[in-house]
Amino acid sequence: MGASKQSPEKQLDAFIAKFAPEHQRVIRAARRILQKRFPAANELVYDNYNFFVIGCCSTLRPSDGLVSIAAAANGVGVCFIYGAKLDDPHGLLSGSGKQTRFLRLKDGSELLDPRVESLLAAADAQARVPMPAGGKGQLIIQSISAKQRPRRKQ
Repeated sequence: MGASKQSPEKQLDAFIAKFAPEHQRVIRAARRILQKRFPAANELVYDNYNFFVIGCCSTLRPSDGLVSIAAAANGVGVCFIYGAKLDDPHGLLSGSGKQTRFLRLKDGSELLDPRVESLLAAADAQARVPMPAGGKGQLIIQSISAKQRPRRKQ
């Protein structure tokens, strides 16, 4: 069965399976936590050249994303799409770009830390289109790059 004939969930499982077992666990844990935190979020999935990404978006537009799980062979992180505008009193976020900030994940449970929860709430509060209060989001495979960097350390 070709990837295009598989359900989005099966495709997602195949993308995650490319990673080392410890990174698979982190990706899945982070996804579960974000799904619980933002049940109405649409999950936009990109299996790109450099990174595997699951974006949590209030609409079907990537520009309406709040956070995304980003994974590569060297680890997993959560990217706050408009993190440069967030108040980060505890200095948890890394990065110095004009727009995004990120948090490296060891096991995903970092997303349950009240300090990180306050960043998630602030990201939602400042969003141009906040997450819907009800409903369930969709899982949408946005792109799959034919050529990719290795998903496991060589």
